[in-house]
Amino acid sequence: MKKFFRLFFSALAVVLFVGTFVFLYINSLPKPVSYETLSPTVMDLRKTTVVTGKIEPRDEVAVKPQISGIITELLKEAGQRVQAGEVIAKLKVIPDMNQLASAESRVRLSRLNLDQAKTDYERQKSLYDKGLISANDYEKVRQTYNQAREEATIAQEQLELTRDGVSASNANSSNTLVRSTISGIILDIPVKVGNSVILSNTFNDGTTIASVADMSNLIFRGNIDETEVGRLTAGMPMQITIGALQDLNFTAALEYISPKATATTGGANQFEIKAAVHVPADSIGGKAPLIRSGYSATANIVLEEAPHVLTIPEAAIEFSGDSTFVYVLQNPKAKEPTYERREVKTGLSDGINIEIKKGLKEDETVRGSVIVKDTEK
Repeated sequence: MKKFFRLFFSALAVVLFVGTFVFLYINSLPKPVSYETLSPTVMDLRKTTVVTGKIEPRDEVAVKPQISGIITELLKEAGQRVQAGEVIAKLKVIPDMNQLASAESRVRLSRLNLDQAKTDYERQKSLYDKGLISANDYEKVRQTYNQAREEATIAQEQLELTRDGVSASNANSSNTLVRSTISGIILDIPVKVGNSVILSNTFNDGTTIASVADMSNLIFRGNIDETEVGRLTAGMPMQITIGALQDLNFTAALEYISPKATATTGGANQFEIKAAVHVPADSIGGKAPLIRSGYSATANIVLEEAPHVLTIPEAAIEFSGDSTFVYVLQNPKAKEPTYERREVKTGLSDGINIEIKKGLKEDETVRGSVIVKDTEK
C-alpha cells in the first residue's frame, strides 16, 4: 500500500512539472499581432498657437483736478457713459494761505490806486469841462483811471479764484468742476465724497478722480514664447475667446510685436504682442457693457496653413534620423497582410495629422498602431 501511494505522488509531481513547463512555454510564445489600417485623406492643415492675455481699452484716461480741494459731490458712477466736458465731480477749494494773503494784499492795493485815480480823474474832468486844460492832458488822466479800475477787477477775480476756485466771470468753467476730458465709459471712481484731492504738479502725479476709456476701441495684450514669435507678422488674423464669455468669439488683427523679450519665472523668454479687437456694436455701451476692461482672454493664431493636402495621422510615421517612413499595405485581401517600408516626404503637421508631399498616393493604405490579439479567446 505504501508503495502504491509513493508511485501515485511521484506520478502526480511529474504531471505537475510537465504541465507547468507546457504552460510557461505556451505563454512565452510570441502573441499574434495585427495593425490597424489607415487611409490617407485630403484636408486643410493649420498649425496654431494659443496666447493668453487680457482685453484692455486702447486709451484709458485718468481724470484729475486742476486745483486742490475736498470732494463735495460725485455726479457719476463707474459703468456710466460720459461725454467730453461733462461734469464728474464738484470740489470745495482749500486755499493756500500764502497765495490767499498775496491776493488780498493785491486787492487792497488796487483799491487804493483806484480811489486815487478816480479823484484825479474827477478833478481833471472838471477843469477840462471849463476849458482850463487841454484834451491831451484829460485823456491821459482818463486812461490812468480806466487802467486802475481794470486792475481792481482783475485783483478781485484773482482773490475769488484763490479763495473759492471760481469767480463771477468764469462761473461756467470753474476749476471746482471736474470734467471728463474724453467721451467713453467710466471704468473706476477711486474717491469718495469728503476725500481730499490734489492737483498734478512737479512733485506728484495728482489725485485720480475717475478713469475713463473708449470701450469701442479695444486691444488684446498677451505674451508669446520666443520659439513661435519668429512666425508672427503684423496684420495676422486672430480669434479671441474671452473666458467669461465662452459663447462669443471675436476677430482681431495683430498690430504690435515687442522687439524686446521679457524673462519669466520659468526661464523662457516671452514677447509682448498687441492686437486690435473687432468688437460688435452690441457688445459695448449701456450701463453694464458686455465686454469689460481686464477680461482674461485667449488668442488663437494660425502660424502656418496648407490647404487641400494629402495627410495621414502622425502616429503612422516612423522617424529615422532626417528621414521619415511609412509602412504601405501590399496584399489587402491576404490572411496575413504584408507591408512595404517606404520613405516619404512630409510637410506641415498640426500635432495630429501630417502632410505627405511625396511617396504616398491617396488610394493606398498604411499601417497604423498595433492591435494585440488575445489568444485565450
